[in-house]
Amino acid sequence: MRYALGGTGIWEPALRFGDPGEAADCAAEIEELGYAAVWVPDTGGDLFGSLDNLLAKTRGITVASGVLNLWMQDPTESAARYRELVAEYGRRVLVGIGVSHAPIINQLTEPGKFTRPLASMRAFLDALDAAPVPLSAEDRVLAALGPKMLELARDRAAGAHPYLVSPEHTADARAALGPGPLLAPEQGVVLEADPDRAREIARGKLSVYFGLPNYVNNWKRYGFTDADITGGGSDRLVDTLVAWGDEDAIAARVRQHRDAGADHVCVQVLTEREGTESFPREQWRRLAPALL
Repeated sequence: MRYALGGTGIWEPALRFGDPGEAADCAAEIEELGYAAVWVPDTGGDLFGSLDNLLAKTRGITVASGVLNLWMQDPTESAARYRELVAEYGRRVLVGIGVSHAPIINQLTEPGKFTRPLASMRAFLDALDAAPVPLSAEDRVLAALGPKMLELARDRAAGAHPYLVSPEHTADARAALGPGPLLAPEQGVVLEADPDRAREIARGKLSVYFGLPNYVNNWKRYGFTDADITGGGSDRLVDTLVAWGDEDAIAARVRQHRDAGADHVCVQVLTEREGTESFPREQWRRLAPALL
């Protein structure tokens, strides 16, 4: 049975890279507020230990990787660690898997390591299937943007977890996946009604992605050009990728993803905070009544 996940979740780097005790407390509060899932990123290291930390302090919420970096994790070990978590906490662990980006992998690991992303994803999935205790297709989703990766998510996973996408992409992803698979896009949000201030915060968080071809190529599929990506990003691009305004404006964007076919939308709160170690608890609390 494919992994079923509805509602709204929280995508948050600090839940992985912040203080573990506070991260666990935040996960418990996120669950109490009514959110359906927490999502954490991966740049190598003990990803499953971080998931364990959040699972231990919560009761029923889904804890997901958004996403496991296949260049930095071993598939056989990942399958074994996943099964250990399920044995202890039940089937509320969802493993998102992604190929990351050539500039990141070639810099952090070794030059030229990133190659043939679609084939590398297939090989990683093959290894998960062949593990002594497999991590089955029903319990994994793929970070899929383009048509070929979306097809792979349809055929060899429970669905897709697209990142930095618009409701228009969500509609196309649903068409590519068909009616059954899980579709769980991420949506960046800024709780700020002033347009200039909101866009300034959004640009500060988006700037790192302008040098990553996977995202840039995906935006160009939807009519954006090099001019939209230079100079910190055009207002049109920023407004497409990041929802800003009051709680109702952000809820409206989440509804657009749902209307386009999303089963679950995970919200990433963007603020002026530096780094990935502080927690936007006030914003989670403010958004909960509107989103849930």
